[in-house]
Amino acid sequence: MKIVIFDMDGTLLDSKKDITISVNHVREVHYNLAPLSEAFIVEAINMEVRNLSRLFYETEVYHEKDKALFESHYELQCIKNVYLYDGVKEMLESLVASDVKISVATNAPTQFALRMLEHLRVKNLFDVIIGADRVSEPKPSPLMLNRILNHYGFDKDNHKAWMIGDNSKDILSAHAAGIEPIFATWGFTPYSNAKVVAKRPKEILDIVL
Repeated sequence: MKIVIFDMDGTLLDSKKDITISVNHVREVHYNLAPLSEAFIVEAINMEVRNLSRLFYETEVYHEKDKALFESHYELQCIKNVYLYDGVKEMLESLVASDVKISVATNAPTQFALRMLEHLRVKNLFDVIIGADRVSEPKPSPLMLNRILNHYGFDKDNHKAWMIGDNSKDILSAHAAGIEPIFATWGFTPYSNAKVVAKRPKEILDIVL
């Protein structure tokens, strides 16, 4: 058995425009702050260690009112501009056609992952779609990956598994779960010094198949 676990934002799909719009909505409504750029927001999300509430809202803690406003706004916003990267759908379909098991482990809330992947018509290709709200620690913790591997009855002596993401947290979570990481540079992060790098979705097929 072969298993491929995908990160979502910046790996399968480009969500930066909608995330930026919703973050800026909270900034304006609650803090009367000027809008942030997409580039700033993507860089902040991809930092290994960061305080997003400070970077986004200039508060030391993520206040419940900010979380509630972001989530209610993003629930509607998240499917307005989102799109799959070129070649992703074909790559996913080729993996499934080759009997490779595929799942998603995202640090985004599960509800948004389900909504976006459904909207983009790829949700049914995945066996498990899990967000950070379903575990006690997000990536780089291996908890989400372990849960997916357990779902398949993963046995490292007889099965192969990969984690594909655009972020150091994805690579660290793969190492922690004892599976092989692949860094995707077609999305939010255009370069990496990771050991295995894929510049296009098609390269995933070359590695896995």
